[in-house]
Order: sequence, then C-alpha cells, then structure tokens
Amino acid sequence: MQKKLSVRHLLGIKNITTDDIELILDTASSFKEVINRPIKKVPSLRDITIANIFFENSTRTRLSFELAEKRLSADVINFSASGSSVKKGETLLDTVNNILAMKVDMVVMRHSSVGAPHFLSRHVKAHIINAGDGTHEHPTQALLDAFSIKEKFGTIAGKKVCIFGDILHSRVALSNIFCLQKLGAEVMVCGPPTLLPRYIKDLDVKVETNLNKALQWCDVANVLRIQLERQTIKYFPTLREYALYYGINRSRLEHLDKEILIMHPGPINRGIELSSDVADSKHSIILDQVENGVAIRMAVLYLLAGMP
Repeated sequence: MQKKLSVRHLLGIKNITTDDIELILDTASSFKEVINRPIKKVPSLRDITIANIFFENSTRTRLSFELAEKRLSADVINFSASGSSVKKGETLLDTVNNILAMKVDMVVMRHSSVGAPHFLSRHVKAHIINAGDGTHEHPTQALLDAFSIKEKFGTIAGKKVCIFGDILHSRVALSNIFCLQKLGAEVMVCGPPTLLPRYIKDLDVKVETNLNKALQWCDVANVLRIQLERQTIKYFPTLREYALYYGINRSRLEHLDKEILIMHPGPINRGIELSSDVADSKHSIILDQVENGVAIRMAVLYLLAGMP
C-alpha cells in the first residue's frame, strides 16, 4: 500500500487513483478510532492553517470540514461569500490571494461554477480541496459514502449500488460513480428520464427508470434529493407525483425479497425522495455517513498536508 497520495490537491475522484482512494479509506479508519475516544483531538496539523471558502450555502460539509480541522489541531479561517468583498465585485483569484497572503496552507472550497477548484489549483501554491463545484464533483462525499458501504459489508467490490433521484443536477452522483467503479462495485442510476443526463450511458453504468426494479437489483440505495435550486425548467409535473413514482417508503421495501442499505447525502426532503419511516429505520445508515464524513475529511487533510 502506498504511503502518500499521488496528487497534491483533491479536485475530484476522476483525478485520483484506486490506491489513493484505498489509502484515504484506511487512514480514515484510524481517525474514526480517534474521534470516538474521550480525548478526540490529535496534534497532527498543529502548524497548518486552513481556510474554508464557501461561495454556496452549506451546513453538513462546512461543519464537517471545520470539525475535522479542529480535531487535527489546525488553525481555521472560515470565509462566506455572502458577507464578503465578493459582493463588491472582487474576483475569485483576488479573494483567495488575499486570504493566502495571511499565510494559509490549505483551502477547502465550494463554488457554484464547475471547475473553480481546478482553476484555483493552477494559480495558487496552497493545497486545494474541492468541497463541491457546481454540478460537477463532490469528492469527499463519495469517499465517505464508500467508507460507509465498506464499513457495513467489509468490501465494496462486487456490491450493487444504485443512485436514485436527480442525477442530472448532482455532483454527488458523478463522484460516487467514479469512486464506486474504481473500487469494483456495479453501479446503476435510477430516476425520471428527464433527470438522467444524456452522457450517463458513456460512464458504463446501468440505467433504470422503474424504481421497484432498481430496488430489487441493488444492495445499496444512495438516494439524492431533488435540487430545485438548480432547476431552471420543470422536469416533472409536481413533487407529489415524483414522490408517488420515485419516493422510497416502507411499503416498497417490504415488497423486496431482501434487505438493502439506505443512504442519503443530506439534506433529506422527507416525504419526497424518502419517507421518514425509511430515513429513520434500521435500513438507514444516514447518520453513520455524517460521522464517517469527519473521519474521511480528517484523512484527506492529513494526507494532503504531507504532500510537497
């Protein structure tokens, strides 16, 4: 097993190797032990300063990164575009260079524009971690999802994972597809035809529009929310109709001849893509994903900090 990552930035799952993924997952296992101790802090990044730069709203990802950074004893700067000079017309590069002038070593960035972290990585010396760029990628979410599946099954290779919902507007779906395939899983996507991108078959995934068939096929259901904030036109008649045809509820699961795992990156639109009795059931590992997110982000930060 390699001891270091092959990259100095985490821009997307597409850009890293299977060995990189395995190293991150193994390192996260060690950090999960740390965060379950009475004393949850380690001095691994004591001399490192990290800036969390979020140009889009976020709760889980921002808090998860901040907690991971503090568990590693890093100094943390939080930046939100809503109350900044971005509103006065300052460019992305000027904003980041001003922050880096304060001697910041790493930047965790979420941005609405596809490729923004990649652009930044070519112009600044700090390590860049992509916390979500538009509808492109969300690498740490895919890593924590993979970690959560491996934790339950012991392996990912050979498992059947179906990603349900708004595939077209989802950065989580693309990163998950890349990650799961590199780890040997079979991947399917399921949703209304209007929410499946045209390029999806080029990614060597199975495509299904019948929810019940997809549920019967899979071992793991990773359910995505409808991203209304990214939709400029109507992709289905009503949310009620979407829930009727594509909402996962207890009745649907009881008709299966096996048990499956239920996952969701959050936030959940209860009663639309998932009913509460499924989201809170024994099938669900949604809260495990949240806990594992801190361990995965600790691993990513720790490993990148060791890169030149």
